This record gives sequence, C-alpha cells and structure tokens, in this order.
Amino acid sequence: MNLLRKRAAIRAAMAGVALLAVSACSNVTGQDDMGTGAGAGMTGSGQAGQAGDPTSPAYFQQAIGDRVLFAVDQSTLGDEARAVLEQQAQWLITNGDYIATIEGHADEQGTREYNLALGARRANSVKEFLVLRGVAANRLTTVSYGKERPIEICSEEACYAKNRRAVTVLAGGLTG
Repeated sequence: MNLLRKRAAIRAAMAGVALLAVSACSNVTGQDDMGTGAGAGMTGSGQAGQAGDPTSPAYFQQAIGDRVLFAVDQSTLGDEARAVLEQQAQWLITNGDYIATIEGHADEQGTREYNLALGARRANSVKEFLVLRGVAANRLTTVSYGKERPIEICSEEACYAKNRRAVTVLAGGLTG
C-alpha cells in the first residue's frame, strides 16, 4: 500500500510540474512538439532531462519512440512496432531506475467495452514483447483507455490510425 501512495504522490507532483511546463510554453495549439495532443503519452516525469541525454525520458520519447501503432482490430505487433520496442527494451534494461506503464488505446469505432478490451490486448502485447527481451515484468504495468483518450478526433482513417496505439509512459525512482 505504501508503494501505491508513493506512486500517487509522485504522479500528482509530476502532473503539477507538467502543467507548469505546458503553461509556460508559447504553443497555443494544444499540440506538443510531436503533433500529438498535449499530455498524450507524456512521460511520467514530465519530460525530465534533455533530449540529448540518452538516460532521460525526453530522449526515450523523442529518439527511441514512446508509442507503437496497430492495424484495425489488431493487437499483433507489426515489424515497425517490433523495431521500436526492441529499442525500448534496450533503453529500459540500461536505465533500470525507471518503471513504465503501457497504455493501450483504440480508435473511436466500436463499443466502449470492445475498445477497452482491445486496448488491454494491445498493452499486454507490448508488455509481453518487452519482458521477452529482458525487461523485468515487475517494472511494467498496463492500463487500457480504449477509445477514451484519442490524440486525433475526426471520422477519417488518418485519425483512427493515430489512435490505434500503445504508449510506454515512464516514471523514475520507484524501483528501489
């Protein structure tokens, strides 16, 4: 229970830091530098560190990639997703102070229940891949948001494709 309280306190503090960082930006479009909605897939440490520092969450998000995409109604990893996840696994193994939550997402098509289940399958596919590559299972958790947290909202395939994803969200200092 103590670990859960620590996690909640750290997440609340990081959310405050992230809010301050976002509000200090001159970007008024609500888009982050990757063209995604503000906060969608942000690292748990609010972009701590510099993108040039290979041990930082900013580097993980920008150089490695924090998300993988899926085909319609699929939770199977494609070649591009596996390539990103290979790099994520190596980064997580090298940077053992971080834990990760893998968020599963779906597009807006289908029922809420169906998409929650699909998001869970997507998150679990990513977790299983990372564990098979040597990342300790106790450092990874999964959550499904189904269609509840889209990064693009429109009824076109281009939007749907961006929403069919799994995002690896980092948090640091909780493994001790």
